[in-house]
Amino acid sequence: MKTLIIAEKPDMGRNIAAAIEPKAKNFRTYLEGDRYIITWAIGHLVELAEPDAYDEKYKKWNINDLPIIPDTFKLVPNRKTRDQLKVIAQLAKRSNLLINSCDAGREGQHIFSLIQRHLKLRQPVKRLWISDLTPETIRRGFAELKDGAEFENLTRAARARSEADWLIGMNGSRAFTTKHNVLISVGRVQTPVLALVYDRQKQIEAFSSLKYFDVEGHFAQSETSYKGIWQGERITDQKKAEQLAQKIRDKQGRIASYEVKDTKEFPFRLYDLTLLQREANSRYGFSAKKTLDLAQALYEKHKVISYPRTNSNYVTEQNIPEMHKALQALQGTTYDEFVRGADRSLVHKGNRFVCNPAKVEDHHAILPTNRKAKGLSADEQKLYDLIVRRFLSQFYPAAEYKVHTVMTEVEKERFKTTVKELRKIGWKAIYADQKKEKTRGARNANKEDEEKEEIEVSEPFSLNRDEEVHCADALVKEKETQPPKHFTEGTLLKAMESAGKQIEDEELRDAMKESGLGTPATRAATIERLKKVGYIEMQGKKILLTQKGRTVIELIRGAGVELLTSPEMTGHWERRLNEISKGTASDDRFMENVKKFATMIVDKVRLQARADKASFESANGPAKTRGREKGQAKAVRAKTPAKKSSSTRASASSASSVIAGCPRPGCSGSIFMGRKGYGCSNYSVGCSFVIWKENHGRMLTDSQVKALIEKGKTGKMKLVRADGTPAEGRLILQNKETGELAIQS
Repeated sequence: MKTLIIAEKPDMGRNIAAAIEPKAKNFRTYLEGDRYIITWAIGHLVELAEPDAYDEKYKKWNINDLPIIPDTFKLVPNRKTRDQLKVIAQLAKRSNLLINSCDAGREGQHIFSLIQRHLKLRQPVKRLWISDLTPETIRRGFAELKDGAEFENLTRAARARSEADWLIGMNGSRAFTTKHNVLISVGRVQTPVLALVYDRQKQIEAFSSLKYFDVEGHFAQSETSYKGIWQGERITDQKKAEQLAQKIRDKQGRIASYEVKDTKEFPFRLYDLTLLQREANSRYGFSAKKTLDLAQALYEKHKVISYPRTNSNYVTEQNIPEMHKALQALQGTTYDEFVRGADRSLVHKGNRFVCNPAKVEDHHAILPTNRKAKGLSADEQKLYDLIVRRFLSQFYPAAEYKVHTVMTEVEKERFKTTVKELRKIGWKAIYADQKKEKTRGARNANKEDEEKEEIEVSEPFSLNRDEEVHCADALVKEKETQPPKHFTEGTLLKAMESAGKQIEDEELRDAMKESGLGTPATRAATIERLKKVGYIEMQGKKILLTQKGRTVIELIRGAGVELLTSPEMTGHWERRLNEISKGTASDDRFMENVKKFATMIVDKVRLQARADKASFESANGPAKTRGREKGQAKAVRAKTPAKKSSSTRASASSASSVIAGCPRPGCSGSIFMGRKGYGCSNYSVGCSFVIWKENHGRMLTDSQVKALIEKGKTGKMKLVRADGTPAEGRLILQNKETGELAIQS
């Protein structure tokens, strides 16, 4: 018998085969060589069952049937990838050993565990745990396979996370939706994140701006000119500020104090995923999801970076030689000049700014691999450039400055000047060819939104303490206190990482990573979900709260379940999941607490008065949220459009428009968009026609569904077969009874 390798995706499976079974025969859904059979999942092949799998009554949404708390959670195949699951089941019968080669993280562990549990696979399991997909790393990983039992705690944590999300999402969403007759999506992580946006919005609205005036003195001593800001209580009277400026203008003064201090700025830490997402958003406006997708392509498709879904900014001792190899591989590329200037002796096992094994859990910081980058898209190149420059900066010394702090006195009025004089450029040479080095490390990210009073210069600066100073001019500058800024995806990711706490201290930030909202791998999806269900919307980079998002938070807090909106509380849950993965906490106790919480949510919502439906709409009517209402049902987890209560149907119907008439013979219904698909308005009387939104690797649009129903086909496009292989062709409506689609090449 042979060993069955189960990878997470087809590309990964083929990479593995190329490294360890290069002569393996390709059977499309798997590859087979002399020793190994290599196949793959396509994301989640197995899911938690919907409520009606436990009892038919749950097909209709009724608050009196809540809470829904299964004794044991049932698993069901994902209907779209059922064929691939059957392939794995058949291949497993020919194998006496399984190798879990899914992504090396909690979610990858969960994907394999679901397959193993559903198919009741009893073979012993080995675990491939690697951080990049270069052939060398894959071969080394297979030479150092770990026993599957070592990851049992991680499996427990993954299962607890999944079931906890089901319990909170299912019960919370059904309770609020049926009570208020509007689709309301509630989630263990998404709701506290929405609360962060809500609270920031309230701060902005409550902010009262104050006008004030700065007096700026322009001074000269010999050949040196400099500016200083008046030191005193804030001036809110413009006349007083003008009088002060007039008082010192064209007068002689003295240097009351002058301090010069040598300082160093060390390179920013290597990237973890959240920091990479934040900076890609700041520099390029990339959404968190886009950055994650690009990073995954650089890792999986191009193999030019290490595993991106990491929460560590450090490497282990084993990674130091790899870093030196990656540096060598950058020779002859566009980074050749920086490689030639690199000091290899700076990256070593004793450098705790880079190598700190105690702060590396599952995966080290994101690094370039020793493979040369070729064929990258423009956006992939931008992200790769961020990663490479941050990596290269570790091979450069600190930037050195002299900081001059001057207090100038004129007519007994004092003015402060801070000049930062660059002496040695050090690692900042890596960024010298860019207009502005916007990327920032955690330790000074708070300065991003502040106006700096210090002046940075590259020319020598010096003053004589004993020599007079002339005030050549004095200017009055009108200013205004600023409200808190709207979240961007970058700043929201930062808030999620620290469970909403304003943390600037780097060490404390590291400590809070275990109790953030979600994980590096899931935060992007959470933000996308809030957009999809219509709770937030984008205005450029700014995240704005919709009226619906506002009402949802107010209803949840009004019901007395404030804990559901608490970032800190949910952060504690995430920390507990991390403790479960380490074997220091009980998953059973965690789940008992989640069940109690789900029950409490339902009990509180029952007592709540029904909200006015208009409270969910913007001042301009429902137009703004209407488009998003279509996608909202995904989060409330009703299985199909046919499985909603009458109250929910009314809400969905009012929010959706007719796509087309139902093509099912003898049916006179209309097709509306539902939770996961486009279903018929006559489903309550037996019409089972549905076209699933996600189909053959595409997220179908209204116009494509309309074309399928009215013309029987779409235009040509790139698609994915059920086995994960790419295809190009049209989608055709193969069965008018059911809505089943097929690919026409």
